Amino acid sequence: MSLEKIAVMGAGSLGTILGAYLAKAGKDVTLVDAYEEHVKALNEKGATVVGKANFHAPVKAVVPEKMEGAFDLFIYMTKQTYNQTAIPQMIAHCHKNTIICCCQNGIPEMAVAKFWPENQICGAPVGWGATFLGPGMSELTTVANAASFHLGSVDGKIYPWILEVKEILSCMCETTITSDLMSDRWTKLVINAAFSGMSTVTGGTFGAVMRDDVGIQCLAKIGNECYLVAKAAGYTLGSFTGLDFGKYCAFTDKAGQVECQNAFREKFVVHYDLLASMLQDLSKGRKCEIAEIDGVVAETGDKYGIDTPVTDMVIRVVTEIEEGKRTYCFDNLKEFLPVL
Repeated sequence: MSLEKIAVMGAGSLGTILGAYLAKAGKDVTLVDAYEEHVKALNEKGATVVGKANFHAPVKAVVPEKMEGAFDLFIYMTKQTYNQTAIPQMIAHCHKNTIICCCQNGIPEMAVAKFWPENQICGAPVGWGATFLGPGMSELTTVANAASFHLGSVDGKIYPWILEVKEILSCMCETTITSDLMSDRWTKLVINAAFSGMSTVTGGTFGAVMRDDVGIQCLAKIGNECYLVAKAAGYTLGSFTGLDFGKYCAFTDKAGQVECQNAFREKFVVHYDLLASMLQDLSKGRKCEIAEIDGVVAETGDKYGIDTPVTDMVIRVVTEIEEGKRTYCFDNLKEFLPVL
């Protein structure tokens, strides 16, 4: 198999940057996005990456309705809130051997598997952050040499095409192959549920949350809840972006919690500037992925009888922000004091 014709489905903050790196490396890549003004800017001016990396790359871009032909590889980066629309659009441009690589937050592979064979689906949890700045431009908010992908097939097999996907993703950053994708997904889910969740609650960067005494406690507590839920579901948390979540989130006392908090502050220095994509969505008046991120932790906890009070509070506060009943601010941290 040769994965020559590539589409990045969902060229938002992350997809714009990945597409720019692939185009810069000479790959035949098309960026697909529903935002017409963004697509127009990408075609006319190219993709501009700023922040922790600075470069410009000419790219091809289309709105989903203008896709033509079939692609060998879809790198799926559309928000899961748009799955019902985006997945059928993507499947319509697959041939019988097309590979789909899921890069969203949460556990997106199961949604795609309703439409496409599992043995042609892989996942690549994203170990870097970005902020969409406007049509044609995105900011890389993670230090470039700290960015990473963890790549694996749904069934854990190392297919020959996995090596091709690895080569493609490696055009941007270090890509590690895993034979236990779901455990890696749960490891990444700690970052999304804790760091992205609290960034959305407060309106602050990951670093701002970590510098706050209540914020850092919330991060550790959510990490611990994720650890307990994942363990109950049969998954083992591992290392991601240089931090061993299985080690630090398994605490059982206050001393262990403080050690976890210190590890977060030390190991996540390279991610201090990140703003949650959920927060970026809410700031633009869009629905966010709270149900697909923190909601997965809470629902799985309910299934296995694991209490998740801090995660539940994140869901409540973010849902109220989404409904216009409150705004994101650090005053929201007062809501968490009773469950810490």
